[in-house]
Amino acid sequence: MLTSTRAEEPTAGGQRASYQCRAAAYPLHEVRSIALGSHRAASPRLAVRWLRERTTHITDQLDAAYAQPGRHWLTDEAEHERALAYLATGTAYQLTLYDDTTRYVLVAYPQGAAS
Repeated sequence: MLTSTRAEEPTAGGQRASYQCRAAAYPLHEVRSIALGSHRAASPRLAVRWLRERTTHITDQLDAAYAQPGRHWLTDEAEHERALAYLATGTAYQLTLYDDTTRYVLVAYPQGAAS
C-alpha cells in the first residue's frame, strides 16, 4: 500500500512535499529519448496544470488525427480529477500520446517515488 504526505501539509523537516513532472519524446528505432521539459510542482494541482500546458504544446505540433487524444484529455475534467487523486495519494500519473514515428510520455509523480 502506498502512502503519501499531502502537498499542502509540511513534511518531515518542515519542507513542503513536491512533485516531479517530466515530458519526453521516444522516437521509434532510437536508443535515447528526447527531453521535452521538466518541472517541480509544489502541489498535485500545479503538477496537473504543468501536464496540461505541456500536452497543449505537444498536441499543437501534431497532425490533427494524432492530436485528437491529447485534445480530448485536455477537456476531460474527470480524468484531471483522477490525476489529482493519484498524485495526492502518492501514485504517479502518466499520459502517453503517439504519432507515426514517436511516443510522447508525460508523467508527474511525488518526489521520492519511483518514476
